Amino acid sequence: MLRPALFRLDPETSHILTLRLLRSLHTTGLTGIVAQHIADEPRNVMGLTFPNPVGLAAGLDKNGECIDGLAALGFGFIEIGTVTPQPQPGNPRPRLFRIPQANAIINRMGFNNDGVDKLIENVKRAEYRGILGINIGKNAATPIEKAADDYLTGLRKVYPLASYVTVNISSPNTKNLRDLQGGDALDALLRALKQEQQQLAEKHGKYVPLVVKIAPDLDGEQIKQIARLLIAHRIDGVIATNTTLSREGVEGMAHGGEAGGLSGAPLCKRSTDVIRQLAAELQGALPIIGVGGVLKGEDAAEKLRAGASLVQVYSGLVYRGPKLVGECCKAMSGVRARK
Repeated sequence: MLRPALFRLDPETSHILTLRLLRSLHTTGLTGIVAQHIADEPRNVMGLTFPNPVGLAAGLDKNGECIDGLAALGFGFIEIGTVTPQPQPGNPRPRLFRIPQANAIINRMGFNNDGVDKLIENVKRAEYRGILGINIGKNAATPIEKAADDYLTGLRKVYPLASYVTVNISSPNTKNLRDLQGGDALDALLRALKQEQQQLAEKHGKYVPLVVKIAPDLDGEQIKQIARLLIAHRIDGVIATNTTLSREGVEGMAHGGEAGGLSGAPLCKRSTDVIRQLAAELQGALPIIGVGGVLKGEDAAEKLRAGASLVQVYSGLVYRGPKLVGECCKAMSGVRARK
């Protein structure tokens, strides 16, 4: 009902208003207007029990301001962030663009967020007690050679509150960030994070899984290398994939040439292909969370058949609304990840 009005607004303004509406519905006790009852379809992944396999991808609620409102939509888990150690404004507006004829979005947000301390305050206020992932990144001003310091800071701060922590090294909108996906840089980063995770587990008396989010713009050899390092460092999970730099599927369309990462329907096959290749390399050593271009239930089911254990949605919510969550759960019912 609201989408036609929201689509007449600037995309970022629409995004902000939608989150405010969800917060207002929660604070006034009116979440029943949007609430969905979704039958349990539990999945045990990374030592956690997910009530259903459909989650919210990071990026929608960067600061954790709307956790309770989003929870009413029936997600099996919610991921907030990306959050950085220090607040930062991100890239200049406009930086978010809809391409409706392709069910696509391009963004160059640049990790705009209020900083990790503010996110922690918001999480502590939330009533939600389901599975909460917190996605961490580095500040734009931090040199790439010092990136590990930012990730370690983020991990230490969010560890006590997170069900799992996602390390975002694949956004195309922070300069040189994707360099961390390669060879020695990834090896060193994963080693440092794994050592810190072990120390934090002892300190807090609980083990919080560590997940790495990768890009779709990787060739077969890069995927093999990443898989080897994820296994070697005993990382708990991998999210495939982030947005793409490709413009396949939006060529010649209004805003199709904007800089940034492309998400939505044009990303679906590319993301699923990466999942399939990654699953072949991992051989079940760690689970895959599939994300990218899920616009209908069959898209989600196909990611499970390709090798994912869970899926996340974001752009699909913009075009399909909350009903997408239940549709995906129904399509995924009984489907298990390929071994």
